[in-house]
Amino acid sequence: MTPPRAAPCVLVTGGLGYIGSHTVVALAGHGYRVVVVDDLSNSSIDVLAPVEALCGTSVATYCGDVRDREFLATVLGRNPVACAVHFAGLKAVGDSVRMPLEYYDVNVNGTLTLARALEAAGVRRVVFSSSATVYGDPAVAPTPETHPLAPANPYGRSKRDAEELLADLCASDPRWGAISLRYFNPAGAHPSGTIGERPQGVPNNLVPYIAQVANGERPALRVFGDDYPTPDGTGVRDYVHVMDLASAHVAAVARMLSRPGNEVINLGSGRGYSVLEVIRAYEHANDVRVPYEIVPRRSGDVPRYLADATLAGQLLDWRATRGIDEMCRDAARFQRMHVQRAPRPARTPASSPNRALSPAS
Repeated sequence: MTPPRAAPCVLVTGGLGYIGSHTVVALAGHGYRVVVVDDLSNSSIDVLAPVEALCGTSVATYCGDVRDREFLATVLGRNPVACAVHFAGLKAVGDSVRMPLEYYDVNVNGTLTLARALEAAGVRRVVFSSSATVYGDPAVAPTPETHPLAPANPYGRSKRDAEELLADLCASDPRWGAISLRYFNPAGAHPSGTIGERPQGVPNNLVPYIAQVANGERPALRVFGDDYPTPDGTGVRDYVHVMDLASAHVAAVARMLSRPGNEVINLGSGRGYSVLEVIRAYEHANDVRVPYEIVPRRSGDVPRYLADATLAGQLLDWRATRGIDEMCRDAARFQRMHVQRAPRPARTPASSPNRALSPAS
């Protein structure tokens, strides 16, 4: 979908984070003026310079917490925001099991505080960064938006609660509009290599962890469980390139600005890859070796996630266009450009410590 002729101002919370930064670039590329809010809890102010270089313009950026209503009121008072894209939140399944209060506070209370601040400023449009974890362990794969919600961990439950908050708000006031984008597993980086996923501490997502291992920053990848009911025993996920996700958010903003109401939309490719398949794809795409070890399952993980993204095609005219090889190449390019470590040698049958793998079906 294309933006209005005179593209308005969009507030992006968490706009220096992984998906947020790519979405800021995509929005600017479509003519939107972007205002960023980020508390830098899992991002860095260093991201701003490459984002602005890719945007070709300065980006108004405010450091602060979405749970701080006075801070948000100041930002909204200074900028003619027409719509918010809400990324700011915590996102690690394992951490959510250990720290549920923090996850509900940031993900649910943060969304509530943002909605109150937007309402007070007369802004009633939100695109919400949700997650496929709201489905729990789905009975159907690919999973449609109509599937019952049964999240298996506090992270997923916090995303479900935030979705329901926005749905109730839209039901209470016909002027409100919200789109919750339930995306599956983001991966990859901007093709320039200048922005990508750079988590603080140990990565929670698979591909950046693989990239760090391949680049010599970590000794081996930990594979959490090899006894799931999947072809090779490891968890299967639907990976979607971050550039595709960014374009979907642009389309969602354009749709949200044109109509009120509440919608939920899956974002994914519909193609699943196991952990071991992603390792092999990364090795093949970058001609490197990725040692790994099998460790016990993580609490809260489920065997398989696949998106039914039919609705995204119908409502947003969107589909995933980049595959796993492109995700792996772009992630590796970003990692090489930002961490000066010697990569592991090219993989060879004799040197690889990995156990023999049978093709997944």
